[in-house]
Amino acid sequence: MWRLDRLGRSLKDLIAQAEELRTGGVGLKSLKEAIDTDSPTGKLVFHIFGALAEFERALIRERTNAGLQAARARGRLGGRRKRLNPQQRAHAVDLYQERQHTVKEICALMGISRATLYAYVEEFSERP
Repeated sequence: MWRLDRLGRSLKDLIAQAEELRTGGVGLKSLKEAIDTDSPTGKLVFHIFGALAEFERALIRERTNAGLQAARARGRLGGRRKRLNPQQRAHAVDLYQERQHTVKEICALMGISRATLYAYVEEFSERP
């Protein structure tokens, strides 16, 4: 394989895959890390590198979550910005509820997709 982290998502997964291959009489050889699991030293290095790869993924996940929480604390929300402001969204929903225009006409008028219109309708129907 090219790299150890390409075989499994976690250390547990990596070890399970390696064990399954070993029981089938297949050894692992990582080209990038120069690890061969047919030797005791190779097995040791395999487990160490697997643990380090899992640790690195956990750190990345932790940093990402911390960044998202910091952004939320500053008032930033994730996702794409809404194309229409609240008044325009309310107007689109009113047009839809009046049943005077087709969905296609409303979407063309407001410059939104059919799915977006239905999302706005659902958003306004959930409000008290």
